[in-house]
Amino acid sequence: MLRIAVPNKGSLSETAAQMLHEAGYTGRRDPRDLVVSDPRNGVEFFYLRPRDIATYVGSGALDVGITGRDLLLDSGSPAREIASLDFGDSTFRFAGPAGRFGELSDLEGLRVATSYPGLVEAFLARHSVTVTLVTLDGAVESAVQLGVADAVADVVSTGTTLRKAGLEIFGPVILESTAVLITSENENAGIHTLLRRLQGVLVARQYVLMDYDIPLVKLDAACLLAPGIESPTVSSLHDPDWVAVRVMVPRHDSNHVMDALYELGARAILISAIHNARL
Repeated sequence: MLRIAVPNKGSLSETAAQMLHEAGYTGRRDPRDLVVSDPRNGVEFFYLRPRDIATYVGSGALDVGITGRDLLLDSGSPAREIASLDFGDSTFRFAGPAGRFGELSDLEGLRVATSYPGLVEAFLARHSVTVTLVTLDGAVESAVQLGVADAVADVVSTGTTLRKAGLEIFGPVILESTAVLITSENENAGIHTLLRRLQGVLVARQYVLMDYDIPLVKLDAACLLAPGIESPTVSSLHDPDWVAVRVMVPRHDSNHVMDALYELGARAILISAIHNARL
């Protein structure tokens, strides 16, 4: 059985569970379940705190897991990232009182509050900056106001929360994080199957199928507008002057491609969702 660690709560939990479901796995029905077996697919799911997943996988107790890149790097675990899963994006930055800091070197010898001491310490070491880290379990933006720290290092989305606390962002980006699939040194053929399935889900979310009819003389121009992954599938029609085309198109660009094809002369342009794929 392939042993898979899955976040049991937090921002990564729901999307990770949905991806696994779309990949054909049977997850838990009761949120109180900690272990769920899926014998048909030869896997067993362990629902764990996101912060602990890298430790379990890195130790070899579990074969593979879904967690954040930030949590993996912060843990110091020997587990390694094998794929980005394209959700749970976050950006880590430094912030301090407005007007006080301009460069990273301004932190030298000061106190920095963070919930990710391993990640921040490694970043500062690479830039030869020495600080005293103050480890807090969330809500680090209050640390400066309460006199616990001189600056903070935390997840930043819009920066609104930091501004409300009287802080402004400075210095380089610490990390661009996202959800990742991680593995230990365990060898299990099921890991490759899991990876292919999750990649199939990602493809299905990023692309749509586009079908259209086009005059044969305009086929080459149409293929330049929508070249597909390898090349479009072209089929003959009853009218020898026309052909039918099927092609994969990036979802975010599909309406622009439809407009361009219509202007070129394509007709009967249809979009279909892709539920899963193997490329």
